This record gives sequence, structure tokens and C-alpha cells, in this order.
Amino acid sequence: MRGLITFEGIDGCGKTTQLAHTEAWLRARGITLCTTREPGATPLGATLRTLLLEGSKAPVPEAELLLFLADRAQHVRQIIQPALARGALVLCDRYSDSTRAYQMAARRLGGDAMDALLAFAECGVRPALTLWFDVPLELAIERMRKRERAGQHGTRLDREQRAFHRAVADAFARLHAQEPERIRRIHAVGDVAQVQQQVRAVLGAWLEGKR
Repeated sequence: MRGLITFEGIDGCGKTTQLAHTEAWLRARGITLCTTREPGATPLGATLRTLLLEGSKAPVPEAELLLFLADRAQHVRQIIQPALARGALVLCDRYSDSTRAYQMAARRLGGDAMDALLAFAECGVRPALTLWFDVPLELAIERMRKRERAGQHGTRLDREQRAFHRAVADAFARLHAQEPERIRRIHAVGDVAQVQQQVRAVLGAWLEGKR
């Protein structure tokens, strides 16, 4: 049972929490897993993550995009492809759809050249299934503020203006409309258990189809 399953959505959508619960559920079913994230899953990626998401000075949009793609290429070659080769199911917190939403849409860096760069960085590895955690923007922003109040300082992208987050949310909705079979919408407004039920329903059906 192998394939790449990605968890996507705007900041504050709850995808990271859901990935952890999904990992526990799948391991209990005896499925060989590799769980990973972008950016920062490799030693090089950890350095790039610091450059991208921490500190006070942001890279220019073009540099930001290229740094994310450098992280992805290293990640695919060093972690994802070896895991797939040994038959693992890979669960990844963010992948190419985040680049499409954050950099290509919200940063307005789209175009044929960017599509080619995105494909180049994927090294031929596309998600078999993407879970998009759809949540109202105001709820996501409130969740981010709550984390800040609790001392969990967010990333530079978390601190972007509301218009930026609106553009990201709209981009994810468009991506879902373009590829509804691959990108499955999870209504991420309920509590953790309710959202996890939706995840298990989608994944359970997908796994049955792979048998």
C-alpha cells in the first residue's frame, strides 16, 4: 500500500492535528507509513524553513518561491521517493498545492514558467490523494490568534494581512474545483473527532479502492 497523501489548507485549518490522528489510526490498521512535512523535513530543509518562516526580514516573493521549491526537491529525493520505494504510504503536511495557493496565487507568481518549475521540483511525484481542510477564514484567523495568545508564535506567513489569507483560501477552493477527485474537501469546522470521522471516511474508501 503505497502512495503520497497530502494534507492541505490555510493556516489555522487544523490539518496538522488531523495528520497526527490519521497517522495513529492507520498504524493501528497495520499500514506502513512515513509522515513528513514541508518545509523543513530534511537537514537542508530545516535551514530553508528558518529562512522562509522565521525572523523579521522576508525574502522577496520570487526568492520565497524558489526556496520552497528547493526544499521540495530535496524532500522528494531524500524522504518521499525512498519511502514510496519501500512500499510506504506517505502522509505529508503541505506539498505542491500550498505552493500554488500561497506563492502562485496569493503572491501572484503564476504562469507557465512557474508550472514548469513546480513540476521540476516534484521530481515526478504527484499526490495520489489530497485532503483539503476547508474552514471559514475568520475561524482560521481566530485560531491563529489564540495560538499567539498561548505563546505559540506563528510563522511569518501566519502574520500576513487578511487579504493574503483570503487569496490563499480562494486558491484552495479553485484547486478543489479543478481536481475534485484528487482533492477531497474536509469540512473542518467541528471538533477534532468530528473532523477525523470525515478523514477516515474518505481515506477508508480510498484504501478500499487500492486493494
